Amino acid sequence: MVGLGMDLADLDRVRQALQKNGETFALRICTQDEWAYCRKHADPVPRLAARFAAKEAVAKALGTGIGEKCAFTDVEVVRNDAGAPSILLHGSAGVTAREQSITGWLLTMTHSRLSAAATVIALGEAPEFS
Repeated sequence: MVGLGMDLADLDRVRQALQKNGETFALRICTQDEWAYCRKHADPVPRLAARFAAKEAVAKALGTGIGEKCAFTDVEVVRNDAGAPSILLHGSAGVTAREQSITGWLLTMTHSRLSAAATVIALGEAPEFS
C-alpha cells in the first residue's frame, strides 16, 4: 500500500451546485462518461456526489489535494463487467501516480439520503526508509 484516502460529500451541497450551475458543474467534476452514467438514474446526485468523494479521496491518497497535480477530471471512476468501481487516471494525476510507483487502486463508494462517501487505497511498492 502506497496511500490511503477517504472523503465524505454532502448530497444537499452537491444538489445545490448542480441546480445553480447545471451540467457545467457536473462536467467540472466528471468526465463525459461518468456524467452519462449518473444521468441514467432518476436522481443523478447521489452518484455524482460519490464520484466527487472518490476524486477527493484519490487526491488525498496521492498527497496532492485537488489542484495542479490532480484535477477532478484527471480521476475517472470506471466499473468492471461485474459493476465493481475502480480508478482510471489521466493527465497530471497519472504522472503523479507513476512518480509514486502506484500500480493500481482499490475503491469503495456508498451513499445514503444525506451523504456519499468513498475510500481508496493506492497500491504499489512503498519506498523503504532507513
